[in-house]
Amino acid sequence: MSATSRPTTARKKVVYPDSDGRRMADNTRQFQWIVTIKEGLEILFRDRPDVFVAGDLLWYAREGDPRVRMAPDAMVVFGRPKGYRGSYMQWAEDGLAPQVVFEVHSPGNRRAGIQRKFDFYQDHGVEEYYYYNPDKGTLTGWRRVQGGLRPIPDMNGYVSPRLGIRFEPGKGPDSLTIRDPDGQPFLTAVENAVLRQKAVQLAEAAERKVQSAEQIAEAERQKAEAAERKVQSAEQIAEAERQKAEAAERKAERLAAKLRELGIEPE
Repeated sequence: MSATSRPTTARKKVVYPDSDGRRMADNTRQFQWIVTIKEGLEILFRDRPDVFVAGDLLWYAREGDPRVRMAPDAMVVFGRPKGYRGSYMQWAEDGLAPQVVFEVHSPGNRRAGIQRKFDFYQDHGVEEYYYYNPDKGTLTGWRRVQGGLRPIPDMNGYVSPRLGIRFEPGKGPDSLTIRDPDGQPFLTAVENAVLRQKAVQLAEAAERKVQSAEQIAEAERQKAEAAERKVQSAEQIAEAERQKAEAAERKAERLAAKLRELGIEPE
């Protein structure tokens, strides 16, 4: 090797894994709330092609450093199209960070981990952050004000500026109600299925009622037609009797005339 030559090294390709190997949830309660919130947001923005909603998707915030990542339980990105993603690479998404994120507490959460998530969302531009503890029924929220996430003093009745949804935390486990701008609550998949089934049953009942009313109306029409035919038949009989009477009267008149011709005065 000459004194001026330098060894060359191939640039190592940066890998951004689609999974961090961690479970989505620690228990069924946490999982149910993650799914309910995520699917509720999907339904809310189903007609908005420019709103991307995801659950437990790795968000890589910095190109070239796959360690700078977080997987919110649910996140919403305004200004990005819907569609499949193995992960959310911010630099490939017009540099847009998720504006709204949700986290659902589980017994496995530790203070350091919770703080690490908050710091990440604080540092990477999240506008609204909501943290729900379904075991206690407590909801905490932060909103970006003057460059930082600031606590929302009262979450009871609070309306998200970005999402337009209303939070109604109750007391005790699983007591949170989230309502869309029309006032309809976010429901579980089972609750939605029951609601759809009831809607179908009501529609079928209404259809049966319409059909019954149509059948009654048809029966009344047929009854009216039968009565009309009966009236017409009676009129025809009456007309036949009238014609028969007129014919008899004409016959009597002809007979009387003939008798007079014979010099007999008819009585």
